Amino acid sequence: MTFDQLPLIAPILKALKDKNYSEPTAIQEKAIPLVLDRQDVMGSAQTGTGKTAAFAIPIIQRIHEMDQGGKPQLLSLIVTPTRELAIQIDDNIRLYSKYTNLKHTVIFGGVKQGSQVDKLRRGVHVLVATPGRLLDLITQGHISLSQVKIFVLDEADRMLDMGFVNDVKKLLKLLPTKRQSLFFSATMPTSILKLANEILTNPKKIEVNPVSSTAETIQQFLFYTNRTDKKKLLLHILTDQKIDQVLVFSRTKHGADRITRDLAKNKIRSAAIHGDKAQNQRQKALQDFKAGKIRVLVATDIAARGIDIDKLKYVINYDVPEEAETYVHRIGRSGRAGESGNAISLCEPEENVRIKAIEKLTRQTIRVIKDHPFPQTEKAMSEAEKKEWNKEKQRRKQEFFANRKKSGGGRRR
Repeated sequence: MTFDQLPLIAPILKALKDKNYSEPTAIQEKAIPLVLDRQDVMGSAQTGTGKTAAFAIPIIQRIHEMDQGGKPQLLSLIVTPTRELAIQIDDNIRLYSKYTNLKHTVIFGGVKQGSQVDKLRRGVHVLVATPGRLLDLITQGHISLSQVKIFVLDEADRMLDMGFVNDVKKLLKLLPTKRQSLFFSATMPTSILKLANEILTNPKKIEVNPVSSTAETIQQFLFYTNRTDKKKLLLHILTDQKIDQVLVFSRTKHGADRITRDLAKNKIRSAAIHGDKAQNQRQKALQDFKAGKIRVLVATDIAARGIDIDKLKYVINYDVPEEAETYVHRIGRSGRAGESGNAISLCEPEENVRIKAIEKLTRQTIRVIKDHPFPQTEKAMSEAEKKEWNKEKQRRKQEFFANRKKSGGGRRR
């Protein structure tokens, strides 16, 4: 099927042609007609499957058909957990709506609200928002949801992980009862299904690329090593100049900063993005990475949601994630839209059990690279290594509770 075969208007088809989009992805093919038909949709789709276009394109068309001229009214609200993802969604809406009169903007915390409020005063049809800033501006009287016709909750599983469930429930009370609702989540555990039932009415269910699946275009490699050798192994891997753009995942903010310092000492251009970085720092790091000004972008999982880089070929897991599903999300940053990708994981002894969980989930065996200078040893960790490991675990615990206290249940993220 091509986009021309979907019931889309000429201005949108023209914009898609500008982007060289000819064939919809599976979720786009299934979701676009349902959204245009004003159905509620519950979609299960992992990152990289094109779900933003799956809801953005039909929303643009529906509002284009509803708009009566005059000052734009807020007709569609899209709520998403992170600033990066909110910005990415707004950028996509801008591209798809370029030949329509649609007005849209994005709001998020971490920056002054003045310019965001100015745009809202001029009127918008579509608002993309993170929950904390959205509720703040509603409380201040800058936003009314009374005219919203289409509500989207994107990345619902991450929304709950970040403590936003109470904020989402507050928003539901402010939205019109009669509306179209679209709900997207990479995973569908009981807590997510319960939330979906509160939001949706007789939804059409779409499941594409379940979280256990990895793209066939991604080659996966595993380096067993020791905790104290990870830094040296990363530098060894980066001696390969073909790896000219790589996204490195760190489990913690502290770890991300440490990795960038180590890379800088070895004259490798890099930057870190995580929750403690100011929004302008995060955006500059991402822009520099996309522009090729830095070679390595080091990110934590929460900050990395919304990173969408065309033709990214390399992802490195400096830390093997505690949740197997997170591994699938991480490596899905490469090998997007049919492109080839490479996922490399550095595994210390404490993480061996996590690799087994990943292979069980994905039903794939990751190729082990044995020929490298820093192999994992069979001996137990030394007392110094144990001490460092315990300190790191204590640091992570303190960081987790500090973030929960700081976010107040997610309001300020």
